[in-house]
Amino acid sequence: MTTVIPNTGSNVQATINNAVKSATDSNSLTNNFQTFLTLLTTQLKNQNPLDPLDTNQFTQQLVQFAQVEQQIKQNSQLETLISIEKSAQATTALAYVGATVAIDGQTAALKNGLATWSFNVPKPVTGQVTIRNATGQTVYTGSFSMNAGMQNFQWDGRDAQGVKWPDGNYTISVTGKDTAGQTVAIPTEIEGIVDSVDLTKTPPELRVGGQAFTLDKIKRVVRPST
Repeated sequence: MTTVIPNTGSNVQATINNAVKSATDSNSLTNNFQTFLTLLTTQLKNQNPLDPLDTNQFTQQLVQFAQVEQQIKQNSQLETLISIEKSAQATTALAYVGATVAIDGQTAALKNGLATWSFNVPKPVTGQVTIRNATGQTVYTGSFSMNAGMQNFQWDGRDAQGVKWPDGNYTISVTGKDTAGQTVAIPTEIEGIVDSVDLTKTPPELRVGGQAFTLDKIKRVVRPST
């Protein structure tokens, strides 16, 4: 005796549509795929011999079946690529540990009485340097003639009165004026040793002078002077 399951083709079609339209993650897509496969198999086993499944409809279901299967494979491959990329980022980040790097930024650590910044001066200017502590208090100001190119600036932790400030993070700002009196933007960099890498973050974060930076913030690696 043959058992007929009514509207099975419609059930299969609805499952396919849901899989294609709404399944955005691999688990949902796989579950819809398995449900579709079960319904399709049941449909083939129990179709009415007096009213078999329309050939065009069956072909369409098989094509969509293949599309869902391909999407599952693509999701799996994408997850693999993401995993490889994370591993590559972690390996690259770990290679910076112990290296001295230059990073875009204004805040540097005063340690053992010395803090260092770099300026990328586009043309000769007279620069006004201002250094503030973590609370925003101005602790140092000075005016200097700066040539075009990369300039290093070291602060010994003392203000204009010779008072020595404690170790900590200090922020520098530089304003420049050229010979015509026009304001010139002067970007600043900080240099420091990469103390550690936080691999729990995506992307990984480098710790430099107590601050966290991603790999894209690194401008160059600085060879220690001998």
